[in-house]
Amino acid sequence: MPPIPSRWKGGCMDGENFTASLCNRKLIGAKFYLKGMEQQVGRLVPISQGGTDMRSTRDTMGHGSHTASTAAGRLVKNMNLRGLASGRARGGAPRARIAAYKVCWSPGCFDADLLAAFDDAVKDGVDVISLSLGPDAPQNDYFMDAISIGSFHAYSKGITVVGSVGNNGPSASDATNVAPWILTVASTSLDRSFTSSILLGSNIRLEGDSMALTKMEKRAQLVDGAEVPAPSFTSEKSSSCLNSSLNARKVQGKVVLCRQRQDAEESKLVKSKVVQAAGGVGMVLIDELDLGMGVSFVIPAAIVGNTDGERIISYMNSTRNPTAFITSPLTMLGVRPAPEVSSFSSRGPNTITPDVLKPDIAAPGLNILAAWSPLNMGIEYNIVSGTSMAAPHIAGVALLLKAANPTWSPSAIKSAMMTTAKSRDNTNQVIKSMPEGRKANAFEVGGGQVYPRKAQNPGLIYDSDAYDMIGFLCGSGYDTDTLQLITGDKQSVCPSTLPMPADLNYPAITLSRLSPSGTRRVVRRVTNVGPNSLYTARVKAPAGVEVKVVPDTLRFRRYGETLSFALELKVVKPRDDYVFGLLTWTDGRHKVRTQLVINTVSED
Repeated sequence: MPPIPSRWKGGCMDGENFTASLCNRKLIGAKFYLKGMEQQVGRLVPISQGGTDMRSTRDTMGHGSHTASTAAGRLVKNMNLRGLASGRARGGAPRARIAAYKVCWSPGCFDADLLAAFDDAVKDGVDVISLSLGPDAPQNDYFMDAISIGSFHAYSKGITVVGSVGNNGPSASDATNVAPWILTVASTSLDRSFTSSILLGSNIRLEGDSMALTKMEKRAQLVDGAEVPAPSFTSEKSSSCLNSSLNARKVQGKVVLCRQRQDAEESKLVKSKVVQAAGGVGMVLIDELDLGMGVSFVIPAAIVGNTDGERIISYMNSTRNPTAFITSPLTMLGVRPAPEVSSFSSRGPNTITPDVLKPDIAAPGLNILAAWSPLNMGIEYNIVSGTSMAAPHIAGVALLLKAANPTWSPSAIKSAMMTTAKSRDNTNQVIKSMPEGRKANAFEVGGGQVYPRKAQNPGLIYDSDAYDMIGFLCGSGYDTDTLQLITGDKQSVCPSTLPMPADLNYPAITLSRLSPSGTRRVVRRVTNVGPNSLYTARVKAPAGVEVKVVPDTLRFRRYGETLSFALELKVVKPRDDYVFGLLTWTDGRHKVRTQLVINTVSED
């Protein structure tokens, strides 16, 4: 790589099993933060003294290596996990440089350390912060949330902060990292899966998700975990294959049917270890959430959803001697439909400022292969899932957009992605939401599935800055004292005229309450980042809502010109629920898609 730019002010810290000399033209920053953690829970026990952490930036778990390489890893040939997903791989922006700021430890992530890392990243001169962590749901208000505060400081300095929406799906209103100055990312699937066949008697063949480490030698009897509880355990517990819950005498040499319930606290991997400890030779796991996640089981095993689970139970009830054989996992490409919203991906609406859409965008987060710390499991690459894996995909795209458009603000970068995102899968149908398989809405994918090539040329952008965000906060009810807790600036004051929160120049239009009592007017401004063009508005109105765009044409005569328009919305048939629509500005070449999200209510 070329020499490090002179504008870079960061550096690398010595620590346990890591010296600053290990940094290079790719890894240009490496810092770690634990003062806040140690003040609250005591001195960290390093790995050299029997702990699980290293007092350095070095990764002992794999999560940081995985996310960093996803965002900006260099090209690797023949990358795979034990033969699965084999091929060439690289991060989203492979020529970008990486600065690592380690803030999380085995006891957790602490606010003081987070804020210190944000401050250093801003001073060091990063362009994008990829944040694969977040608060517990429901999220605290912005002025009490370290990520919201730290990311505002970064945003105000022109730094794009990308955050994961959380893994609390599929229930509604569990989205985190919901501040409008954060680019919040949901998780979707790839057109690739890791699959084992489950061969039952009566010539029944089903497919299940698996990355099992071992091979099954021969067909074996299939038993339901609910029918083989260990002494002192209930059938309900043994059906979930909880620790020590299976009767070893009845499980020995058999394949066990287990269940992963929606409220399960134990992992799927642990269940395979429970079956193995009881002498079982295989496991079929019914996943109520149908997450689609591959798991590196310690015995031959496969995961199925509720529908196939019912077929297996029906088969078991139809014969006195049910049997099963589980094949070794294979990599399946060209899976259809894809993408689908991951079941675990947290959903909106936004619980802090409901007139701001969250999440903003969706990206692959299911079964992602990337770098891993060999200190965890002795492997260099691993396949894992989560919105933590989705966020660095978007960070990589943000890096590419910033490189191509150095003057673009974080809001411009967000707008470019949201307004050009895909709404359809590889079968040309609307992207589906798992586990139900219904059409996904904006509370699940935001603007849609990221489309990096289109985002390079969005045509128009919705731009905003820190001043706009301050007005938004004031219009949302924050007083000057609370505002300054977020901005960290004693000069921050609320304007004399408070804007409506829905008028923040966001690349989506969300109204958390609209009744039939009158017409609501929402204002936006768009900036031309393409050729001189005439744009025409097209509206797909939300159900029961009349929408008028004023004006319905916008003529741009120069690059960088900004024009305003308004939407006039009137409820004609309230649904007492959210309804969804779309505003598209088009010049015949570009399609600038703006989500319309309206909660229509019967009464004020």
